[in-house]
Amino acid sequence: MPRSRMVIIVTIAALVCAGLASMGAYNYLKKQETKTTTVTSLQQLVVATVDMPVGTKLELAQMKSVPMPQESYPPGGFKDPKELAGRFVVRYVSAGDYITEPKLVPKDGAAPSGVMTYIVPKGHRAVTVAVNEVAGVAGFLAPNNRVDVVLTTPLPNSATGETLSKIVLQNVPILATGQVTEQKEGKPAVTPTVTMDLSPEDAEKLVHASHKGSLQLLLRNVLDTDKLSETGGTTIARVLGSGVKIGPVVATAAPAPPRPRPVEESGATAKAAPVKAPEPPKHAVEIIKGKERSTKEFGGEVTK
Repeated sequence: MPRSRMVIIVTIAALVCAGLASMGAYNYLKKQETKTTTVTSLQQLVVATVDMPVGTKLELAQMKSVPMPQESYPPGGFKDPKELAGRFVVRYVSAGDYITEPKLVPKDGAAPSGVMTYIVPKGHRAVTVAVNEVAGVAGFLAPNNRVDVVLTTPLPNSATGETLSKIVLQNVPILATGQVTEQKEGKPAVTPTVTMDLSPEDAEKLVHASHKGSLQLLLRNVLDTDKLSETGGTTIARVLGSGVKIGPVVATAAPAPPRPRPVEESGATAKAAPVKAPEPPKHAVEIIKGKERSTKEFGGEVTK
């Protein structure tokens, strides 16, 4: 084949390949342009402009509308803040979060005092217990935290009154924290409270435990949701170590007085024999007066 003809064939093949590549690139870019046009189809979505704790009443100043792609629009979202004015929040909403129907009290729901009934998961129960500042982790507990519950109570059937501390509930969600006013020694005192989310069985355990001893709450890491293996609890003997023996306190009795010597019995009636005192020693002195003689003893006088 002549060299010039080969060059023409290679040139034509290169032009065909270039044309096919250009056509493929054009079609790809066209599809991306169509996709971008679809994505830019936006709708308005209501979001929070401030942090909203549970029970917050929504006001227009706390919300705004932002554009949201149609394919990313959340179920139950709202387009206009005016639709939400006057409703109450049942889940914590941070600034920038979108507001949806599941985060609100139903339209025919109760006032904020009844918010808790919408927070408790189906099949669970909300249980409130009183704690002190120490047992309540020094005030660091907040809704959505998780805790373990430790009970300290006297050991059953313990003659020494020894107590046992044991984890009785694990990974318990906190629904709310608060405080109540009680009368202590005739004066009002504020007592912190913690409301927990429990199954009916665990709710029974917590209520009974709160009447049998003192409770201590252990705050968990937000990512630590695994349950620990069953613990045996601990007593003061285990805390102090194996070298310390804890046993009942034995009172030392006073020494018993000497037992009286047995008295011999005669006949049917036993009588104690009188104790006769020993006689003092006597000294005799002989006195001679003429023909008369007499002997004088200390303790008596004998005349001969």
